[in-house]
Parts: sequence; C-alpha cells; structure tokens
Amino acid sequence: MRILIGIVLPPLGIFLTFGFGPTLLINILLTLLGWIPGSIHAVWAIAKHEELDSKQAPKAS
Repeated sequence: MRILIGIVLPPLGIFLTFGFGPTLLINILLTLLGWIPGSIHAVWAIAKHEELDSKQAPKAS
C-alpha cells in the first residue's frame, strides 16, 4: 500500500515509511523537480526499507 501511495504522492509515502528526516527532504526536493523523479525515489526507498525489514525480522520456527 505504501508503494502505491509513493507513486501517487511521493512525499506522503516517504513520510509514512520514514517519518520526518533527510529522506523526506530529499524526496520533497526531487518531487519539486518533477513528479517522476520523486516517484522513482519514493518507490526505491520504500522497497529498500521493506527489504531490510524482512531481512532483520526473526524467522518463526
């Protein structure tokens, strides 16, 4: 769901994933340059965050 939000409203998707921080500021700047750079950054950052979360989560036995 966050990836879809990241495509439509890139800063909102980043905010929901990372909160307020440098990633959000970078995304806002990229979105001001154009919707496509902001969307690409948002999808990449959200996917990378979910990938790292899945690697760190303990596996159930």
